[in-house]
Amino acid sequence: MPEQQALKKLSVQRKDQLPEAPGQTLNARRISGVSVENTEVENLWFGKVYTGPGEISDPHHHGEAETGGYVFKGNGFIRFGDRYENIVYMSEGDFVYVPPFVPHIEGNLSHSEELIWMTTRTPDNIVVNLENQDVADIDIEWVD
Repeated sequence: MPEQQALKKLSVQRKDQLPEAPGQTLNARRISGVSVENTEVENLWFGKVYTGPGEISDPHHHGEAETGGYVFKGNGFIRFGDRYENIVYMSEGDFVYVPPFVPHIEGNLSHSEELIWMTTRTPDNIVVNLENQDVADIDIEWVD
């Protein structure tokens, strides 16, 4: 018979007590919901990412982490590819998958409303900010 392992503690992380995630990018503020900072979780990060009205993040990627995102509130976009010339648009209720090591830029399509993503990563909230990137000047379809 296999040896029995001790169960981890079920826990609730209260909205007014959530820590700022250790990995941050300009204009993509990450708050940890379920993370190594506040639970016994291993190999998972789940949190919120806030982007203010009209804000666009700096280029970054998430290393080996696979990322799933859900647009909880607002309208956003992700730029990727050569010179970040490719763009996908998302609105409330849409999901997105960002593969490991894919450099990208996130942005809020509204100049008046906040963008909130619910985001999960495995194995952790890896954030690699990229400097001195050649970013193309492209037309963006703003919503207001």
